[in-house]
Amino acid sequence: MSLPVPVRAKSVSRRMRKFSESAILLLCLLTLTVCCRRHGQGGAGIPPEGDTVRMEYARNLMMVRHQDWTEVTLGDPWQTGRVLHRYVLLDSGAAVPPHLPPATVVRVPLRRSVVFTSAHCQLAHYLHADRAIAGVCDLRYMNIPAIRQRARLTDTAALHVTDCGDGMAPLVEKIISIGADALLLSPFENSGGYGRLETLGIPLIECADYMEYTPLGRAEWMKFYGLLYGRQQTADSLFAVVKEAYRHWQQVASRSRTSLSVLTERKTGSVWYCPGGQSTVGQMIRDARGRYAFSQDAHSGSLPLPFEQVLDKAGDTDVWAFKYNGDRPLSRQDLLAEYHGYDGLKAFQEGNIYECNTLAVPYFEEVSFRPDYLLREFVLLLHPDITNQGVLRYYKKIPSAS
Repeated sequence: MSLPVPVRAKSVSRRMRKFSESAILLLCLLTLTVCCRRHGQGGAGIPPEGDTVRMEYARNLMMVRHQDWTEVTLGDPWQTGRVLHRYVLLDSGAAVPPHLPPATVVRVPLRRSVVFTSAHCQLAHYLHADRAIAGVCDLRYMNIPAIRQRARLTDTAALHVTDCGDGMAPLVEKIISIGADALLLSPFENSGGYGRLETLGIPLIECADYMEYTPLGRAEWMKFYGLLYGRQQTADSLFAVVKEAYRHWQQVASRSRTSLSVLTERKTGSVWYCPGGQSTVGQMIRDARGRYAFSQDAHSGSLPLPFEQVLDKAGDTDVWAFKYNGDRPLSRQDLLAEYHGYDGLKAFQEGNIYECNTLAVPYFEEVSFRPDYLLREFVLLLHPDITNQGVLRYYKKIPSAS
């Protein structure tokens, strides 16, 4: 004999049944929505999902390909979790799709870009996109013969490159006159923006690749620039070459029986700017199996240190390798005339000093997107038992008798 169910229990049972039916209906609707979005049939106001481009090393770059456009999101390297800039790359002549996310629309491929840095000009050369450079800033610092030659052409020449002045104070009128379709420039923390450039209606491409944590992470940004210039496959192929070569030199270093220590740069004014332990140079020294006095430091930028601290921490370093920009090679006498304290360094005393004259060799132009070149340099500098690998590309040893 069944017992009667209390009225309250019946009410709860009905509510539970209704809740279950509602949950099942909601689940079905969600499933239907996801299926529609996967097939590019997003509802009103919702852009369809795309295919995320897998990044192996870059931490502040995300790209999602959609049917007619590509969304590129740059992470803010100074504030974790925030977006620095978002772009929508849209083919030239194509209609603007509905329901795009809030972003800067860039028509690609670029055809008349203004490039503020020598590294990105050199990358355009690697990608066979040189013709898309119509103007540059800081021309006097660019060690790129083709760019310098094109800058000497008359203004009416098809391949003329316009000198747009100082990168920190560009000549806006010249940028306007050449009909620039994008400006490639480097962002800086707390810079206060880009002034009048932000009012021109020209897309500003913020090249924050230099803030990546690893050399290959920075180099992988070439995939973004490849999309901008319509050279996606070329960029993918080049990055594969760079990655393989970088790993090769890591393996060469791992087989060495020796490991020297290195100190980079030199005193500037009252301080010595040493790469932080988490900087790309610090990472590269580790990848080269070298030793570095500041390897345990947690900074990703440079450390402004007094000479006394450098001498105390790194005075016994085996190799001293620095960069400079000059019209002639430096001698030991030149260095002592610059600062007499250098003679306290072990590397100076033993003659293991290497200079890199960036006016004579394309160091800044190449190493950002060819970190394999610089890793090879460090491997050869820090492992004297590795022989028959050719000569150094950037650094030259200062003669002991000089």
